[in-house]
Amino acid sequence: MSDHGFHVHGPHDHELEHAAQHGAKDSFAGRTAVITAVLATVGALFSYMGGATQANAGLFKNNAAIKKTEASNQWNYYQAKSSKQNMAELALALVAEDKKPQYQQEVDRYKSEKAEIKLGAEKLEAESTAWDRQSDAQMHQHHRWAQATTALQISIALAAIALLTRRKWLGYGMLVVASLGIVLGGLAAVHI
Repeated sequence: MSDHGFHVHGPHDHELEHAAQHGAKDSFAGRTAVITAVLATVGALFSYMGGATQANAGLFKNNAAIKKTEASNQWNYYQAKSSKQNMAELALALVAEDKKPQYQQEVDRYKSEKAEIKLGAEKLEAESTAWDRQSDAQMHQHHRWAQATTALQISIALAAIALLTRRKWLGYGMLVVASLGIVLGGLAAVHI
């Protein structure tokens, strides 16, 4: 301002004065900030779901290993019964006629016991396979959640760059990447 009541405004001063007098808002920044907050919230939910499915996959894989170990124990028991049956069959061939019925009963008993053990071992193997399939499905779902979370994080970074550079095309890029993240999250939710 000069001594004679005449003053000169710079372009920045004029914009500030105009904004203060007319309550002008930056709609680009406001929209981008709201979208970013929503994306961060959705991303946090996706991240939680990704962690939960990863934990489930680990638990299911552990259950599969336990069932596989139990099946292996049953097969070892089956093998021990087979060895005893073989010994009884050998004895049956070598003993006198009056002792053969006793060894034949042992052979029959071992055959019966082996059949039950085999059924149990096969059931445990089937359970192990089922747990493995569930674990694999959870890991696939985890990867979808992780992809969705990553896309949302990238879109948030694009939003920050768009705000700093005032480039609207980056804002549109943010929306495209965010949409991809939402689609991936939807696929994870429906187990695709």
